[in-house]
Amino acid sequence: MIKFIASDMDGTFLDESECVPGGAFDLILRLREAGVRFAATSGRRFDTLCELFEPIVDCMDFVASNGAQVVVEGELVDLEVFSHAAVKRLAGVVDMFDTMHLALFDETRSYLMDDEERFEREVDKNLPNPVRVLDVPSPRTSILKASVYCDDAVMDMAYILTRELDDDFVFAPSGRKWIDVMQRGVSKATGVGQVLDAHGIRPEEMMAFGDSMNDYEILRMAGTSVAMGNARSAIKQIAAKTIGTNVEHGVQNELLKVLEAI
Repeated sequence: MIKFIASDMDGTFLDESECVPGGAFDLILRLREAGVRFAATSGRRFDTLCELFEPIVDCMDFVASNGAQVVVEGELVDLEVFSHAAVKRLAGVVDMFDTMHLALFDETRSYLMDDEERFEREVDKNLPNPVRVLDVPSPRTSILKASVYCDDAVMDMAYILTRELDDDFVFAPSGRKWIDVMQRGVSKATGVGQVLDAHGIRPEEMMAFGDSMNDYEILRMAGTSVAMGNARSAIKQIAAKTIGTNVEHGVQNELLKVLEAI
């Protein structure tokens, strides 16, 4: 029996307008009543996820900022902050290439290390509360996530970043022109693992949904892994099955099937 559901947000659970589809809140509550927990797993920060799920925020769990923020039943159980020295190394490598532009995020702001017009917003890369900075924020600023915008050649840039900074970070292409920067040892999967432990649920009792490379780890750990119809090819190949797209509300349709099977 499935006891836990972890779903990516952008390109997966959210619709084409980056909104929670109608009826989804009720569906999550019905799953909870049936003994199935639901967690939003996302590159988005916790504050932006709370805005999306405000009516039911206390009835679900969150793995935000690609695993850096983990919230179980309203309680913050983990907060992984980037090393200041590692962020400075990241900024130094990005600065070597005029086609890469770095964005850093704390719990409320987006620190842009280039002029705002150099960044193109995509799905979860909405850059809330942008602040233009000329240098990496001080160590007193807790950086939870980082993203690199590439004018072109995303895969080339991801390769370069990996070669230069592999000891510090993992780099996952996200969207058309962005690369998610994740701390080594921190991912959606490490966050989900903490949520599972808190509820006493095993990975084989989990269903996971995703579409991008930062979902790779949670799909690999889940007993039932599901790729979206709009997912990257590699994600489809490692998933147990592929369903409809986020525009078609593929996740919601699959969750209805879970309810019907209980």
